[in-house]
Amino acid sequence: MGNQLKRTPLFEAHKALDARVVDFGGWEMPVQYSGILAEHQAVRTHAGLFDVSHMGEFEFIGRDAADFLNRITINEVKRLALGQAEYSMMLYPSGGVVDDLIIYRVDDEHFLMVVNAGNIDKDWAWVEEHLPKSGDLSAVNRSDRQALLAIQGPRAVSILGRLTDLDLGALRYYHITQGGVAGLAARVARTGYTGEVGFEVFVPPEQALALWEAMLTEGEAEGLLPCGLGARDTLRLEAGMPLYGHELHENIDPLSAGLGRYVAWEKPEFIGRDALARIRDEGPHQKLVAFEMVGRGIARQHYEIQRDGERVGEVASGTFSPTLKKNIGTGYVHSEFAVPDTRLDVVVRGRPVEARTVRLPFYKRPR
Repeated sequence: MGNQLKRTPLFEAHKALDARVVDFGGWEMPVQYSGILAEHQAVRTHAGLFDVSHMGEFEFIGRDAADFLNRITINEVKRLALGQAEYSMMLYPSGGVVDDLIIYRVDDEHFLMVVNAGNIDKDWAWVEEHLPKSGDLSAVNRSDRQALLAIQGPRAVSILGRLTDLDLGALRYYHITQGGVAGLAARVARTGYTGEVGFEVFVPPEQALALWEAMLTEGEAEGLLPCGLGARDTLRLEAGMPLYGHELHENIDPLSAGLGRYVAWEKPEFIGRDALARIRDEGPHQKLVAFEMVGRGIARQHYEIQRDGERVGEVASGTFSPTLKKNIGTGYVHSEFAVPDTRLDVVVRGRPVEARTVRLPFYKRPR
């Protein structure tokens, strides 16, 4: 018998909605309900509701919390105001990415780190390995004590707004607050993984079903649909957001991934800084590019990328873009070819198919 797949508190609710369930990073998760295209379109035009309770949550409390997080992540934790969040990463000494993550400053000495579901055990082991032997710091893996729902799309503010007394319009992007939602005590963050306006709502696992049902009921008249991982992936790729295991992994550094803006070089020390500094000074040997397929064919992860018949890289992610009605993708290529409007070929089923590099993101929400 293999390892049993984990389930979120909403697993039975997904089955009741006839969701198609797949193994995702050791979790039994819904990949789609009504269909990826319909769910994708709902998020772009109305709203979508995602169960992302499989994500991991670590809490850090104490006077030394900010110093510790500054040492194991690349961004500057100490400049976060109360209620503010930042995108960041933990790195290996080689500069490769342990995981990408979000850190929220919940209180002056209280931080919440949200990590990728498939990396929870690895990330927590990394955190424990580097915890100081003394000092004022409590670190707790709360991944099995949190449920997380994401409501995303142009109607997200109005739908969620009717379920809470919180002033959602005043909650800025990458900020978090606390209050009642559908009669439940919750943390509400203005974050998401779709490129749209949206919120992520944290509640205890035993309250997840009540929140899920309240949101679905409240949003039904405004076109909200339950959405699975399939639409989550097409939405995030259109928005140019990286996915660990694709654009990021242990052999990729933030500079090669085009994410150098998140590196707080002013910090004198953090794990991986020396390796990153060498890559910065020498220049990355490979860089992430975005591309649109010119010829017919969809690029898939690990497909070879060629230039004039020579291998120059491989695809990180690829899909059909429901919004743009084009086949799009990302990939790592030799740095000399990482220039917009460069002609490349993606080898699809043994046949080179023309592609052309473009700037990220593929899609940007209209203001």
